[in-house]
Amino acid sequence: MAAPAESRKRIESLRDEIRYHNHRYHTLDDIEIPDAEYDRLMRELQDLEREYPELVTPDSPTQRVGGEPSDALQTVEHRLPMLSLDNVFSEDELHEFHRRVAEKLEFEDGAQDLQYAAEPKLDGAAISLLYQDGVLVRAATRGDGTTGEDITHNARTIESIPLRLLGDGYPNMLEVRGEVFMPLAGFEAYNKKARAGGEKTFVNPRNAAAGSLRQLDPKLTAERPLDMYVYSVGLVEGGELPGRHSEIIEQLRSWGLKTCPERRVVTGVEGCLGYYESIGKKRGELGYDIDGVVYKVDSLAMQRELGFVARAPRWAVAHKFPAQEELTVVVGVEFQVGRTGALTPVARLEPVFVGGVTVSNATLHNIDELHRKDVRIGDTVIVRRAGDVIPEVVSVVKRRRPKKTRRVHLPERCPVCDSHVTREEGEAVARCTGGLYCKAQRAEALKHFVSRRAMDIEGLGAKLIEQFVEEDRIKNPAEIYELTNEELAERERMGEKSAENLINSIEASKSTSLARFLFALGIREVGEATAQSLAAYFGNLPAITRASVDDLVKVPDVGPVVARRIRDFFDEEHNLDVIRQLQDLGVHWQDTDPMQVAEDGPFTGKTFVITGTLPGMTRDEAKALIQKEGGKVTGSVSKKTSYLLAGEKAGSKLSKAQQLEVEILDLDALLALLQH
Repeated sequence: MAAPAESRKRIESLRDEIRYHNHRYHTLDDIEIPDAEYDRLMRELQDLEREYPELVTPDSPTQRVGGEPSDALQTVEHRLPMLSLDNVFSEDELHEFHRRVAEKLEFEDGAQDLQYAAEPKLDGAAISLLYQDGVLVRAATRGDGTTGEDITHNARTIESIPLRLLGDGYPNMLEVRGEVFMPLAGFEAYNKKARAGGEKTFVNPRNAAAGSLRQLDPKLTAERPLDMYVYSVGLVEGGELPGRHSEIIEQLRSWGLKTCPERRVVTGVEGCLGYYESIGKKRGELGYDIDGVVYKVDSLAMQRELGFVARAPRWAVAHKFPAQEELTVVVGVEFQVGRTGALTPVARLEPVFVGGVTVSNATLHNIDELHRKDVRIGDTVIVRRAGDVIPEVVSVVKRRRPKKTRRVHLPERCPVCDSHVTREEGEAVARCTGGLYCKAQRAEALKHFVSRRAMDIEGLGAKLIEQFVEEDRIKNPAEIYELTNEELAERERMGEKSAENLINSIEASKSTSLARFLFALGIREVGEATAQSLAAYFGNLPAITRASVDDLVKVPDVGPVVARRIRDFFDEEHNLDVIRQLQDLGVHWQDTDPMQVAEDGPFTGKTFVITGTLPGMTRDEAKALIQKEGGKVTGSVSKKTSYLLAGEKAGSKLSKAQQLEVEILDLDALLALLQH
């Protein structure tokens, strides 16, 4: 029966689509769709051609392995074709593969004892290495399986590829085949460096490996952290190899070629499935990307008996893991607020099954990353989920972008509490300024507020705070002071005595210092030292809350960035409301006279470090004195340090100052400087 016109049209459409993606993958090193989508296209074409064999043509993608080589490199003809493998995606399909093998080998029984060499299916770039008398003479990409590209100049830069084989006994002519890949740690480090330099980043490690191999300048390849595992042999002349695949790989290893340490020999289909499961569990720990496992009949005699089909051996198959990358559509973008106030854009997706689960949300990391990838609402995107890692949008398939898409902009106000959103120049992260009020930041703000060096409320630990926040019992720090003995005593594992102790600790914390209170507020980058400087300089809280950025930068230890953050915090009425509530509930401190800082004092422009025990003066008093006279006090000695003020038991800071030839003062010498 003649094939329907609709089927003919679909076959041609699929061939065109697959050729397009082959060209992007093999020639341009610029993939546009994930493997799972490509596999679906290929399998649909295979099914149609199986149904209508009269429509199979010699140039159909099903009759080839890959795409055309690039004209930029010299071409190499493989004397033995580098074929690809058929895939299975389920236990049933694996059982069917095993049945076909056993049937072809005419196993009447005992097929369960058939041995397979099993190894991870690396997600990199397949290459061929040709050794003549033990010396590397040529390296080539797989290309279309028959013709590849000469990449010898680049292969020589990869340290795991020996330029000369070790030992002896190898054939006069030996072709080995394997996978070049970029380890995950090297991939992340490379992309981090590229981002910092404003250069193009790689989409994934496979793209990184393929692109690196096809550089015209080997110096560029040498800069990239590539590795290689060999997994088979091709041409062999002038010598013999062992009769089992696993023994050949061991022999290659003895000659200095790197092989995957996860390879195993397993028995029967159950052994294959057990290996698949164990590698799947280890997948996230391997340090390199894999997308499945490969099973090969271990006996070479059996391999020869099984032979080949048009584009793949009958004696081997790839058992693919659930796809880690899939295509879907962005239906919206929302901003989530983290525990530190950081805003993270999250793509809302049409649900898609990826990495073994259904995914409907994916992170976009930050607003710069969102704009760099140019993700818009309505776009078709590649989403990736690897192991337990949060799903992320990898890239946009711009070829499928509809005419009407919506760009995404950073919100001006927090989506949780409606406070202002700020973003410092040069920073990727934007943050909510409603630190004491914002529900998203509540637990972390409260933990900091009660900590020992802040309000020092002993007994109000992290777990108890999280319970209160989850129950919505404590919405801001002021509500801590409204807790009662009765409600605390009723809580699990609390009891009357613990409740009483906590109430006493809360009551005691009401009497504090302005510096401690400022630190407890959790203003970003206002640590203890800065809080002390603010308290000493202004003397009271109203003066700080009213201070402009210009006023704040006059405070020792406060630069323009910190000044802006202080100003942003006090510009939020929510935060001022909480402070007023705390004071109404009895939190208090002793105000002091504002510090009169000399604009042209004896210490103006000088940087001090204080160490050891000073006679008759605390270090805080010495610091205040130095700051009052225009000096700056820092915590560590460096080349920028003007003086080290050293008391008894000065320790390592004294040694560092002597090493850097920093002038060392005792208290008398410091006071003497004030007289000049």
